[in-house]
Amino acid sequence: MNIFIGSLPFAVKDEALKELFATYGEVSSARVVTDKFTGRSKGFGFVEMEDEVATKKAIAELNGSEIQGRTIVVNEAKPREERPEGGYQRRDNGFRRS
Repeated sequence: MNIFIGSLPFAVKDEALKELFATYGEVSSARVVTDKFTGRSKGFGFVEMEDEVATKKAIAELNGSEIQGRTIVVNEAKPREERPEGGYQRRDNGFRRS
């Protein structure tokens, strides 16, 4: 299962995220999302765990917990929505860049 973690302190790295969730079960992957231009954390990340029971326990116990002075949000990740590729789309009130 894929887990979303929001409101992460900017200093948290992939390995720290993995260690946090490893106390609940085996972590397949842990990734803090970074800005592609600056390389700085965007303040959120994703963790994948295979065991559904361990995943649900981690979500329940870590949601609302505090890391380095920040209260994090932890929940099941939703599938990424498909977005149209570049260009402009017509809207009722004009055009917008997609």
